This record gives sequence, structure tokens and C-alpha cells, in this order.
Amino acid sequence: MLGNVRKSGRKFLFAGKGMSVQTGRYLFEAMLVGAVTGLAVVLFKCLIDFAQYWYGSLASRREELWLDPVRWIMAGLPVLGALAGHLLIRKFDKLENARGTNSAIDAFHKKSGYITSTVIPVKPVASVLTIGTGGSAGYEGPVTLLGSAIGSAIARLMKLSPRARRILMASGLSAGIAALFQVPLAGAIFGFEIFYSSSDIEDETVLPCFIASSLSYAIYSFFVGPSAWQPLFELDSRYAFSNSLRLFPYFILALAVTFASRFYISFFRATEKAFCDSRIPVSVKVSIGGLVTGAIGFFFPDILGTGYSIIEGCLNMDASGFAGIRRLTAVSLFALFALKVVATTFTVGSGGSGGLFAPALACGSALGAAVGVIMKAVMPESIGITPQAFALVGMAGFMASTMRTPLTAIVMVSEMTGNNLLLMPAMWVCGISFWLNNGWTLYRSQVHRQESSPKKD
Repeated sequence: MLGNVRKSGRKFLFAGKGMSVQTGRYLFEAMLVGAVTGLAVVLFKCLIDFAQYWYGSLASRREELWLDPVRWIMAGLPVLGALAGHLLIRKFDKLENARGTNSAIDAFHKKSGYITSTVIPVKPVASVLTIGTGGSAGYEGPVTLLGSAIGSAIARLMKLSPRARRILMASGLSAGIAALFQVPLAGAIFGFEIFYSSSDIEDETVLPCFIASSLSYAIYSFFVGPSAWQPLFELDSRYAFSNSLRLFPYFILALAVTFASRFYISFFRATEKAFCDSRIPVSVKVSIGGLVTGAIGFFFPDILGTGYSIIEGCLNMDASGFAGIRRLTAVSLFALFALKVVATTFTVGSGGSGGLFAPALACGSALGAAVGVIMKAVMPESIGITPQAFALVGMAGFMASTMRTPLTAIVMVSEMTGNNLLLMPAMWVCGISFWLNNGWTLYRSQVHRQESSPKKD
């Protein structure tokens, strides 16, 4: 009798359907990936904070005078930072094509989840050199590659199969986003949604991504402190969706996001191809990219860096936070959008180290606020159009459209602002823009569906 009970217990734990060790496969591995990634992101955040403190101290001494030496120094910094980041990466041959999220996607489909471990110490430093000196890019590209490399390295150390390596690679990717952007749910979704340009997802990576993201975010928050538990941006409750008639102006926003996304993708790809086809040395290419970015930043410094200042300004519609802009009109907001696209394209497209995620959010916020200003002017006052709400929804729609990640976009804007007051219009705009922009994506390595992927188990 006792033997039968023991036998049944072993079956319950190690075999069969329902709750068992088998159904929790990769649980321990995903926890390990999440823990290591969380610690790595803490160190990465220290580098970012140091760069921001140094750059912010310099920016605080900047004056509007054309002959101000600090202003000219800051205009030249993107060149030096991009060049320093490139020279660091060039020392490691295997990192020459390690560009960020696109490289992680490529490794998932074509390299059985293999990413060299050299990425882990080198890529974050190169990115901080580029972005911390004013390069127009985001830290999500480096952090996704960092997390992916950790997942890949752990899978190799444990001598797991290529299939398991891809799963842990995706888990590390999601863990990096979850921690650095303080969005555990959106980070997890990003990890299994980013690999395909359609609505297809990697179902085997879902639970490992949830586990890795949760633990990574918890460890990151433990070391960073109470600020890590707070949303990155704040949105007033007055801007909540409370009138069904607003769906029409939000439909106009979805159309604007669709065409603006195509402009961004087309301009980025054309510029990137021009740099790739050029026979000039790569060091000269990244210097040109930094020079263009610095020249734009000389007149409009808010386009430099990640673009968070643009997001905050658009969510508050406060022109006092923008240098060189007296009023946030539709024209000035469209100009911010266009200039951020150009600066990001030249920073990253020329070979600079950085991501496209944060700049896409900044572009979406400026575009959404611009459409909101126009809609407020032409629509009846009773409908209650607020440009601030359009800025937030524009962020979600632009991300969903350019990166082909609608679920991530919808959840991320809610987590970033700490509320779901605009969840419905975000779903509306993300769904429409994602559908209308089918076939357009910033990431060349994305494939349409799982059957299109060249991956082999």
C-alpha cells in the first residue's frame, strides 16, 4: 500500500499531465537567467546613471548664446562618443555585427540562439559611450542583446539543446527589458512577441519569459531602490478616456501613425543601406552619424539621447522644458518628430551602438501630441480632446506599428504611466496601425510567421 502511494507521488511529480516537473520545464533555468540578467542590468544602470550625471552637469552650464563654448562642445560630443563606442566594439571581431535587438532576433532564427558572451561586458559600455554623449538612441537594444547573451551563455554552460537555448535567449531578452524599463509584464510579452512581424508568438517561451522577467525586475528593484517600483512617467487622471465620440479622432491618429511609421522605417532603411554600401571606413561612417546628430542637437538639444525629455514635455504639454521651442504647436511638435527620426537614423544607421525602442516612443509622443493639438482645434469642445492623452496613445501606436509588437505596446504604456486610463484608445490605435502597416518593420531579421523561420531544433 505504502509502495503504491510512493509510486503515485513520483508519477505526480515527474510524469503525466497536469502539474508536474515536466510541465514546469525550464523553470529553474529561466529563474537563473532572470537573476543573472537582473544583476547585470543593475550594473548597466550604474553606467547609465554615471553618464547621465556627467552629461547633465555639462548641459546645466549650456547657454542659448551661439558663441557659448559649452554649446559647441555638446554639439561635438556625439561624434566622439559614437567613434569611441565603435572603436571598442571593433576590438572584438565577433561583435562587429552585434547591433542590438535585430541581432538577437537574427540569432534566434538563424544561429540556434547562439550569441557570443563577449557581448555581455562590451556592448553596454559601447552603448553608454554613444548615448551618454548625446547620441540619439535607446538603451533597449543593448539591454536586449545583453539579456539574450546571458540566456544563451547559461544554456551553453548547462549543455542544453538548441531549442532550449532559444527559449532561454528569449527569456533573457524579456528580463532585460522588464528590469531597465520597469515594465515586468510588457517585458515578458516583448520576449515572445518580437520575433515575428505578424501576430504569431513563440508559445514555448511564454512561461519562461514571465518567470525571468519577474525575477529580473525584483532583483533590479531591490538594488536600485523605491524609485524602481514607480512608473517612469505620470499622466493626470483628467485625461482618461470617457467619451465614445473620441474614437473618431483616435482613428485619425491611427492613420497618422501608420504613415509616419512608414516614413520612419523607409528613411532608416534607406540611410542604413547607404552607409552599408559606402566604401568609406566604418569609423568615418559613425563620425558622420555623430556629426549630423550633434548639428541637430546644437539647435534642438532635446533630440539628443533617449528622448525621454520629449516624452515628458508632450505628456505635460509644457514648452518650458524644451530648449529652442517657445510654444508646443502642431508645427513644432511635427518638427520634433521629424528631427528625432533623422537624428536616430544617423546615430544607429551609421553603425552607432544603441537601440530604436526609446526613440520610437519619443517620436510617437511628439506625433500623437501634434495630432491632438490639431484635433482639439477642429473638434467640438464637448468631445474633450486632450493632446496629452494623444501623446501617450501615439507612443503605443508608433511602437506597435514600427516594431510589430502591439501587445507589448498596449501593456507598456500602461505600466510606464502606472494606470490604464487610456487602455481602450491604445487598443484601438495599436490594432488599426498594426493592421494597416502589415509588412513594414524596423527589424530586418523578423520573419512573418513561425513556418517562415529558418530555425532548426
